Amino acid sequence: MTMTKIPLAGVIGCPIAQSKSPQLHRHWLQQHGIAGHYIPMHVEPEDLADAIRMMPKMGFVGANVTIPHKEAVMDIADQVTDRAKVIGAANTLIFREDGSILADNTDGYGFITNLHQGAPNWDPQSGPAVVLGAGGACRAVVASLLEAGVPEILLTNRTRERAEQLRSEFGDRIRVEDWIQAGNIIEEGALVVNTTSLGMTGKPRLRVPLDGLRQDAVVTDLIYAPLKTELLSYAEEVGCTVVDGLGMLLHQAVPGFERWFGVRPEVDADTRAALLA
Repeated sequence: MTMTKIPLAGVIGCPIAQSKSPQLHRHWLQQHGIAGHYIPMHVEPEDLADAIRMMPKMGFVGANVTIPHKEAVMDIADQVTDRAKVIGAANTLIFREDGSILADNTDGYGFITNLHQGAPNWDPQSGPAVVLGAGGACRAVVASLLEAGVPEILLTNRTRERAEQLRSEFGDRIRVEDWIQAGNIIEEGALVVNTTSLGMTGKPRLRVPLDGLRQDAVVTDLIYAPLKTELLSYAEEVGCTVVDGLGMLLHQAVPGFERWFGVRPEVDADTRAALLA
């Protein structure tokens, strides 16, 4: 792309040191020979609005947003995409030439694209999806699965009220079950998705009985540290198709990079290797 000044982008969070996004975007910038920069920015909640409004004046063309700012940025942006409104959070900001700020959410896109890439034979209409969790990431997963045509989502969460809230927002294709029933409803899942932090490095284990997993099921975990969680290891042993969570991180970054830097990057083996290095 032709530039009169070096474009800047970055990721805003609190904390932010753990983010792999800078590593990913720097790989793509180098790969495509783009004279731009992508930097991590630790911004406290009380400073968020001032920081975002200053960024376009400093040469930023956009930014990713992560915990705990994904909801707050929607009130700061001048325009919010329909998919961000449905999910109730934004993870991508585009700073337009007229000075306005557009908030978008690419998490659902990243999830469903990763699922199709990792399990190319998965058919959304093949049966119910069992979804564990009801947090922010779950909202993007549920929205994308419903849009893809999954006939029913069996949703369970340690706090049932949060799952019921999602059902009230997303409709009757969601069936809420108590967390204690998680092992039983897994038997119904053509797709099983863990959206919780259980099983992540430094977090408690996912203590859900898995012996009911169908051999023809697709199982995916949003966690990518470790890359192969206990859930995925068990599912692989019984013959399921497994999809790790790293691809979601990679794919959700593609639309933002394209909008900011004018090139659509590929998610390939080299991209994965760059993040795992």
